[in-house]
Amino acid sequence: MTGGQAAIKSLKKEKVKHVFGLIGSATMEMFDALYHEKKIKFIGVRDERTGTHMADGYARASNQPGIILA
Repeated sequence: MTGGQAAIKSLKKEKVKHVFGLIGSATMEMFDALYHEKKIKFIGVRDERTGTHMADGYARASNQPGIILA
């Protein structure tokens, strides 16, 4: 099991349904694991700041964790 798979497994255990993020080489292992996960929807962004605001808004509106990977 890779570090990315372990991290995604933890998110799944916490019933995370959405992850916002900006794909980059530093987090590629997590995105590779997320690609195969059917229960978590990835929402791509063009800028880390935008993703942070989106995750914050999602958390406030849904009362669920707002996750940003960048």
